[in-house]
Amino acid sequence: MKKKILAIFLVVAMVAALAVGLTACKKDGGNGGNADTKVTSFEPIAKENIKFGLITLHGEESTYDKNFIDAARKAIKNAGLRDDQLIIKSGVPEGDECYEAAAELVGKGCNIIFADSFGHEQYILKAAKEFPNVRFCHATGTTAHTELQPNFYNAFASIYEGRFLAGIAAGMKLNEMAGGVATGANAVMGYVGAFTYAEVISGYTSFYLGAKTVCPDVTMKVKFTGSWYDQKMEGDAAQALIDAGCKLISQHADSMGAPTACKEANVPNVTYNISTEETCENSYLIGSKINWAPYYEYVIACTINGVTALGFDWTGSLATGSVELLDINEAVAAAGTKEAIAAAIEGLKNGTINVFDLAKDNYITVKGQKLANYKADVDTDDNFTPDTFVAVNGVFNESTYRSAPYFDIQIDGIELLNTAF
Repeated sequence: MKKKILAIFLVVAMVAALAVGLTACKKDGGNGGNADTKVTSFEPIAKENIKFGLITLHGEESTYDKNFIDAARKAIKNAGLRDDQLIIKSGVPEGDECYEAAAELVGKGCNIIFADSFGHEQYILKAAKEFPNVRFCHATGTTAHTELQPNFYNAFASIYEGRFLAGIAAGMKLNEMAGGVATGANAVMGYVGAFTYAEVISGYTSFYLGAKTVCPDVTMKVKFTGSWYDQKMEGDAAQALIDAGCKLISQHADSMGAPTACKEANVPNVTYNISTEETCENSYLIGSKINWAPYYEYVIACTINGVTALGFDWTGSLATGSVELLDINEAVAAAGTKEAIAAAIEGLKNGTINVFDLAKDNYITVKGQKLANYKADVDTDDNFTPDTFVAVNGVFNESTYRSAPYFDIQIDGIELLNTAF
């Protein structure tokens, strides 16, 4: 029987708050961040004249890109638009092809264009400068808050909270398999990562920290593929981690490679962007994802209303419904997992739990030492120069000074098996 989806948002109050936000289209873009300072005016566009163009790196075979596509279709429906008001360009590489796709979408009448891959950013920015009357939005990007191009915006979400919660489920599963609190070789997890980017590091670290809250002796091995989507490489990486003694696998990569390897080896798997419960019913444990529909709806509402200050950096959250957990597979999950996650959600909501808590003993250490502060590369340059102190009151404030993650610290307890990417 299909398990009930565990969505992380505050049902009535938060949906109401989101509705207010979509109507008002607040200037800060959702994260209290940078206000637009080089703004030109945008005239209101009638609802029936909205055209939303979506550029994706791969097609629906990629769990990452499918998540964006599904959200766009949902947002179009929620906004009361017709199906033909959404135009999708899939399989667009991170090169000049992206600029060309954007220009083509402008030619087809799109007044909102969204690109989903990190490497699309410079080409979307180029298009924004050429077509100033079109709003260009980009996921996972880092430069909008410094470029200050009036019609170019970055967006992301606090997905580290979703990964942290999924980590709790993982840690509890390790304990169950060990017949108590797992230690030593029984407390080793594996993680398949695409690249050594801050986005990936932030994700696997928050996943590890969630597991650590319930399994204090947990360690984790990470293997990188150097590709966002390569089913064979991801499957091989997962198998290598299993062969290295990892009892549970998660990933930040976009194919079914790792879940399939886990299914074949009967090893518990925590997914990203998509539930595999129906196809991997004996190995799938839980997953997390960013729900992009709230941001799409926000941009559509602002475009209809002629709101100029869209927000250069928008960070979705639990409160906006932008961070979700996927199904808990109760046939695989340890007893009490649902309740433990619910308690952690409440702690994240009321501030008693912070994912990147630097003050907590035996939690985040680097070479045995606590971090007192950290200067992160927020205003990205070619040399990735640290420029912003991001620790306040003993907490590393991820996705606060910029929507895209900047946690890039290698902490104790996590071993990188390769770092070429």
